[in-house]
Amino acid sequence: MNLDLKFIKTKRKEKGYSLQYMAKALGLSNASQYYKYEIGYYKLKADMLPLLAKILNCNIENFFI
Repeated sequence: MNLDLKFIKTKRKEKGYSLQYMAKALGLSNASQYYKYEIGYYKLKADMLPLLAKILNCNIENFFI
């Protein structure tokens, strides 16, 4: 299964969350690091998905294509 990174980006923007906000919420060091996950440069880890779903107020299943 592949992650739907476009869905994640769209949900973040709908919520009005900045890259920096997402980075802090996920315990990452900075916005640039989060951005690399969002564009697929880094792979999101399985243990990050439940927290990401909570932040974006959606189900983990929504993340997969």
